[in-house]
Amino acid sequence: MGSVNKVILLGNLGQDPELRMTQGGQQVCTLNIATSDSWVKDGKREERTEWHRVVLWARQAELAGKYLKKGRRVYIEGRLQTRSWDDKDGNKRYTTEVVGSQIVFVDSGSGRDSVDAGQSEYSSGPSYDAAPAPTGRPSGADFTADEDVPF
Repeated sequence: MGSVNKVILLGNLGQDPELRMTQGGQQVCTLNIATSDSWVKDGKREERTEWHRVVLWARQAELAGKYLKKGRRVYIEGRLQTRSWDDKDGNKRYTTEVVGSQIVFVDSGSGRDSVDAGQSEYSSGPSYDAAPAPTGRPSGADFTADEDVPF
């Protein structure tokens, strides 16, 4: 029997995207997305906000860095991934993040703008199919790039 590792988030960016390049020249973008739950307890409305770290690669990273800003509402599909590293004191550190495979810019003026990615032959990272670079704002088409990106 197989397994499923799928995350779906609909939330708001808590800060502007952080776009950078890896040593190998790949673009990577980190998003911090807030989701909220609310409920009524003892006649009083309560709310809890969860923060999610999302990582986008290649063309998705470029477009997110270009078009997204703090406060923007986004829909993300992806998978959970936990990474580890040694900090400067030699302690093992861990982080769990969402590796995005699709992002939809929900509150754009022109409707649903999205950026998709498929799965690569590498078990640890997405790949991207070739597509022309957009001119101006994305218009609802799926934008992808042409590189396999292992983590």
